[in-house]
Amino acid sequence: MIHKFIKGNKKDRTLILFHGTGGTEEDLIPLAGMIDPDASILSLRGNVSENGMNRFFRRLSEGIFDEEDIRARAKEIVTFLDETVDEYGIDRKSLVGIGYSNGANIIAAMHYLYGDTFTRSILFHPMVPLKAAEKIDLSSVSIFIGAGENDPIVPIENTMKLEDFLSSNGADVTMKKYNKGHSLTIEEVNDATTWYAQI
Repeated sequence: MIHKFIKGNKKDRTLILFHGTGGTEEDLIPLAGMIDPDASILSLRGNVSENGMNRFFRRLSEGIFDEEDIRARAKEIVTFLDETVDEYGIDRKSLVGIGYSNGANIIAAMHYLYGDTFTRSILFHPMVPLKAAEKIDLSSVSIFIGAGENDPIVPIENTMKLEDFLSSNGADVTMKKYNKGHSLTIEEVNDATTWYAQI
């Protein structure tokens, strides 16, 4: 899997970054530096190409996901992380997932399927990744969700359903809403940074 690793000053914290549709492994590195300048960074590039745009899983149309592909890609990423932590000397229990849009959705899917791959996650503008989901123990997981009240791509009702699933399965979820559409703003990043510092 194409990725970029930047070693930080603290071995006990590694931020795993997942870009949005059309992004690369470079996109969220400046944001990660704002959230935790001392942490190591492992930034991933999605393996799926949609009309030349990088993604972490296929979709059938706007807002309609290929759920079979989501399951396969989530497993692929978990396997990659299991192998990569040894390569870079990363503490497997220290991983923090940070994703925007499509990247946030694959992190959410990993929580649905694998529970605590990340004990902390920051999801910017996520959607419900899987319609059918089994109950899973998320009691050791803390999640920040940034949502757009007027997001034209991710209906706020959908993100609230995601919050409900995560919370009902034991996750400690903090959700904040913004009136900036699908844009990721400095206000949202600052709120996520404050949340992260308190966890």
